Amino acid sequence: MLLEKKNAIVYGASGAVGSEVARTLATEGARVFLAGRTGSALEAVAAEIRASGGVADVATVDVLDENAVEAHADAVVRDAGSLDVSFNAISLPQTGIQGTPIAELSLDNFALPMTTYPKANFLTARAAARRMTGQGSGVILTITASPSRTAVPLMGGMAPAWAAIEALSRGLAAELGPHGVRVVCLNAAGMPESPQLSEVYGLHADAYGISRDAFRSRMEDRTLRKRLPTIAEIAAVAAFVASDRAAAITGAVANLTGGMVVN
Repeated sequence: MLLEKKNAIVYGASGAVGSEVARTLATEGARVFLAGRTGSALEAVAAEIRASGGVADVATVDVLDENAVEAHADAVVRDAGSLDVSFNAISLPQTGIQGTPIAELSLDNFALPMTTYPKANFLTARAAARRMTGQGSGVILTITASPSRTAVPLMGGMAPAWAAIEALSRGLAAELGPHGVRVVCLNAAGMPESPQLSEVYGLHADAYGISRDAFRSRMEDRTLRKRLPTIAEIAAVAAFVASDRAAAITGAVANLTGGMVVN
């Protein structure tokens, strides 16, 4: 197993992406600590992991609360002995954020992703970095999406927020590399089975006056594979990048767009 004897925190672990990543990390041998705002939803994911023979712990954590994030990281290290992987998969409802021209957005709706995503990723990555540098090892994973690197209309503050996370990841990698800590950002295209993406595609489809299926086909046609990546594919890469087999990868923004973005 890729992650045997590793301890991993997954923030936003009850969401579509976070839960699949948590399940995959557990399948690869990691003990996963599921963090998020809704305890019942986290417990449901933990039950699935345990039923499959994995080990999962649950904690209600507001990732925008500095003290809560730090206290939880301390509890993980105290309980498990180390913090080896940190992955932030939080999300926001997108109604009012995407699907509206920037010139028509309110300041609050533009600013919400700009303040939420970079702040949350800073707090969770900082908490991980402080503990990983002390042990001389660890991997911090972030996730963004293809509009951070392409000219896509109707994204509001999402694309700038994702670009900020990518810049943060590169800076952290430069500072933490000498301490044995790697930082990798996963840049994905839309994963069609995600409820959030269904919401987003609906917003964009309405803006263009087409059906959701037509908009999805438009996005699929922009990829080299002519299909969008799945959540399982993203999770599989996350597990590999978190493992020692990917020891040469840091400071990178991994292209998981299926060819929607070509580097």
